[in-house]
Amino acid sequence: MQDTDKRISIIGNSMPRGLVWDDTRAFLAVARCGTLSAAALELNIGIATLSRRIERLETALNLPLFIRQQSGYQLTEDGTDLVEKAEVMEAAALAFSTGADTHAQISGQVRLATAENLATELILPALPAFRAEYPELLVEVVTDISTINLHRRDADLAVRMVRPERGNVTLRRLGTLGYGLYCSSDYESRRKATPDQGDYDTDTFITWGEMQTHLPGAQWVERILRGRKPALTTTSLATQVAATKAGLGLSVLPHFIARDCGLVCIDSDIGVDQPIYLVIQTDLARSRRVRALADFLTDLVAQHHERLSG
Repeated sequence: MQDTDKRISIIGNSMPRGLVWDDTRAFLAVARCGTLSAAALELNIGIATLSRRIERLETALNLPLFIRQQSGYQLTEDGTDLVEKAEVMEAAALAFSTGADTHAQISGQVRLATAENLATELILPALPAFRAEYPELLVEVVTDISTINLHRRDADLAVRMVRPERGNVTLRRLGTLGYGLYCSSDYESRRKATPDQGDYDTDTFITWGEMQTHLPGAQWVERILRGRKPALTTTSLATQVAATKAGLGLSVLPHFIARDCGLVCIDSDIGVDQPIYLVIQTDLARSRRVRALADFLTDLVAQHHERLSG
């Protein structure tokens, strides 16, 4: 029995090549019913089909599972040893299908507030997988995050870089959004022709407008300029990226966006990295629809940890 035990141990750890779940179901039905006819009736399939599945399973496992008798099918010793393992597979399959049914039943609407760069470059590309899992759940994405207040119920949850200081909210830090100083390859070539002493005195800068002067990137540029005028101010990250690609100057950009655009990193650590928070209205924290999206966002940021942090 030593060789047989070894084979069973292997079966318990990995699925042998050619093993089909329907064949395992067939095995359990015959083991429980004792005859092909009763098992075929239980599975609602033909006797010939059931017999083929049993034979296919025995071939895949290279084990005789039943002794064929006129009175019915009797389990071999190998077959008896495999019943418990097959029942574990059955329980797992049932849990899987039950979970799928639960996901399908989650419906309604959930409103997510987040920064436009996270929405367009991170969340939306991954959303089809979430939609496939929760087809009845409508996700509303709001990117005008400066006007959103979870305390006023403007949104159900938010992914943001600013920690809320008040309000009935639950928050969790998901990761870090890293920033660096970037320029175009053309600008880098011109810059090499007129090197400075590391203080950026000969550089031009693209920065934020008056309404965004509170942003860490804008404040960093203001300290570097020391009263000098920037080459351009904008009110959106997309226009800053476009201006940087056009060679108008240096700009402080998230690593994961700037690198995807092929921009050149002048300094990868300028000290303005920001934490990424998941913020949920406390009274909605146990909502199944909100929890489903929150779990998805948590996993998504974790999967892209290196890309986001830079």
